[in-house]
Amino acid sequence: MTTLKESYNHCRQFAARHYENFPVASLLLPASIRPAVAVLYTFARTADDIADEGELSSKERLAGLDNLQNSLDAILFGRPTTDPVFNALSDVIERYRIPHRHFNDLLDAFRQDVTKDRYQNEEELLDYCSRSANPIGQSMLALVGESSAVQLKRSDAICTALQLVNFLQDISQDYHEMGRIYLPLDEMQRFGIREEQIASGTTTPELKALINYQLDRIEKLLDSGADLGKELSGRFGLEIRMVIVAAYRMVAKLRAQEDCFSRPRISRFEKISILFQALKR
Repeated sequence: MTTLKESYNHCRQFAARHYENFPVASLLLPASIRPAVAVLYTFARTADDIADEGELSSKERLAGLDNLQNSLDAILFGRPTTDPVFNALSDVIERYRIPHRHFNDLLDAFRQDVTKDRYQNEEELLDYCSRSANPIGQSMLALVGESSAVQLKRSDAICTALQLVNFLQDISQDYHEMGRIYLPLDEMQRFGIREEQIASGTTTPELKALINYQLDRIEKLLDSGADLGKELSGRFGLEIRMVIVAAYRMVAKLRAQEDCFSRPRISRFEKISILFQALKR
C-alpha cells in the first residue's frame, strides 16, 4: 500500500519532470501549498497527455480518460485507492475542501479535446475555457482559503485569458499536431481567413487583424481580473500579480510579431522585469 507521503513525493517528482506553465516549482508560492499544487498539476497533466496522445485512436484516448474518471469517482465517494496520484488527490480535495465539480469539469474538457476540433463562435470557445482553465484557478484559490464570488469571477477571467493566450501561441502546433483550430470560425470568416491559410502558415494583414481582435478580448479579460492580484496578500498574491504582468507582456509580444505562427518567449531579463513590476503593484 502506497503511503500518503510516498504519493505526494510521486506527484512532486512528476511535476518536476513535466513542469511547463503551471506554477508548480515557483519559489514564490507559499511552501505550505506547494505539495498540493504538484498534486493538482499531476492530475491535470496526466489527463492532458492522454487527450493529446497522437499515437492513440480517439476511442483509446476516451477510454483512458474514462479510466481516470473511474478513479476520480472512487476517491470522491470515499473508496480507497492504490494509485499514488489519486491517493494524494483525495487528501488534497478533503484537506482544502475543493469542490468535486472542478475535477469533473477538467476531465469533461479533455474529452472535448478528443471529440471537438473546431469552435463556431466565441461562446463555444469560452465555454471550453470555463472547463479547461477556470477550475485550475478556482482550485488554487481554495488552497489559500480565498473563494468569494468576486475572487472566483476575477480568477475565471484571468484563467480564460491565459488559455486564449496559449491558443494564439500555438496556432501552428495545434493545427498540424492535433488538427485543432481554437480561433472562432465565425470570426475567421468575418476577417476573410480560411483554414488553408492556417495550414500553410501564411501571415497576412487580415490574419494580423484577426489576431489583434483576439488580443483585444484577452486584454479585456485581464483588465477585469487584474484586481485579484492586488487584493490577495503575501507570496500567493505576488505570484498572481506576476502571472498577470507576464500575460500582458505576452499580449504585447503577440501584437508586435510579424509572423502569427511563431511562438514568442519571455527572456530571463524580462522575467526579472516582471518580478519588479509585480512588486510595485
